[in-house]
Amino acid sequence: MSNPVGWALPTSFVWWALPTRVLLPRARLRFWWAVPTLLAALPAAAQTTSMPATLPTTRAAQLAARDHEMETEAHRLTARGAKYLLAAQEADGGWAGETGPGVTALASKALIQEPTVGPNHPGVRRGTEFVFQHQREDGGVYSAEGLLKNYETSVALSMLAMLKEPKYARRVAALQKFLKDNQWDEGEGKSPDDSFYGGAGYGPGKRPDLSNTQMMLEALQDSGLPKDDPAYQKALIFIARCQMLGETNDQPLAKGSTAGGFIYSPAGGGESKAETVDVEGRTELRCYGSMTYAGFKSLLYAGLKRDDRRVRAAFDWIRRHWTLDHNPNMPDARSKEGLFYFYHVFGRALAAWGEPVITDQTGREHPWRHELVEHLARLQKSDGSWVNDADRWMEGLPALTTAYAMLALQAAYPLEAGGRPVP
Repeated sequence: MSNPVGWALPTSFVWWALPTRVLLPRARLRFWWAVPTLLAALPAAAQTTSMPATLPTTRAAQLAARDHEMETEAHRLTARGAKYLLAAQEADGGWAGETGPGVTALASKALIQEPTVGPNHPGVRRGTEFVFQHQREDGGVYSAEGLLKNYETSVALSMLAMLKEPKYARRVAALQKFLKDNQWDEGEGKSPDDSFYGGAGYGPGKRPDLSNTQMMLEALQDSGLPKDDPAYQKALIFIARCQMLGETNDQPLAKGSTAGGFIYSPAGGGESKAETVDVEGRTELRCYGSMTYAGFKSLLYAGLKRDDRRVRAAFDWIRRHWTLDHNPNMPDARSKEGLFYFYHVFGRALAAWGEPVITDQTGREHPWRHELVEHLARLQKSDGSWVNDADRWMEGLPALTTAYAMLALQAAYPLEAGGRPVP
């Protein structure tokens, strides 16, 4: 194999000089920048024409070298996205403020995590203030209509958690309590055998769905809610019922299914935004990418182990439907819908999984971080924004899709303010 850096070293040098971190998944190859210095330190006799023309290397080292390049590109893309968001911020401090605090919370979170901006930037302070203006007496953060209580409170809590300021501890606790109180359980007269149990929906009386439930869990995860909190296990009951896997899903909608992917909701007999599919002479709800990645990461957030049957089935579905070109397994005419939401959950889910390379069902390796960066680089507009021409679920709003794209890249390559890698 060729050496991606282009310097020649004796084979024996490679094995004693490569640090252990180079051979580990997700290592960042700071080592290569030191190679010229190491070469200069070698005895002259070692630097002869008898040396091989290329540097023998392992697959892991090749990926690590590429990883450094992709990390740099990811941060370049998010810095450009941040410039767009700051330029597009509205006079009141919000983004798409007429829609409520949700888009502003997502944009603010992306800016907080962007090291060229950070939590103390005036634009971030104005954005967070806009979000906090929507906090209600019940502890939730939502617009006056109250139609998106769980969604808006969840993204507000995730944003608030990224500030990492002790002065907000009481506010974080209030948002956590609101989300748990909003979860369908005994407090709403639902027992564990009810299809609503453990889930979260948009507003009061709204049936629960996986999108709202995964956002709630992500917020609780981001804000450090202890893993032994009952909210996780209640949510796990609902999440498992969204998975098309008959052996672990007790709902009639999944009977006989071995798909392993996820649908939108099991409530009311079940719903999938991807409609239905025929499987061996029967019709079942069709799994699709954005909900499957959302369900997959939610299983991990709820504490399931990697060898759990539900986790493995979801991961196998991901391997069978690998793509970033569209929302996987959506009907062709709608395959671009929810695309940037998909990128967001894709990044968060695979970051939670923790492996740098996914091998699809054909045996092809996918360094997912690299592919995500390359794909989003192609989609970024000249002004630094991203936008979805298939305008559904508000993805025609560049502030929203830019935030989604930045958050996906930040999940792949997280940095603290000041440019330090997150440990």
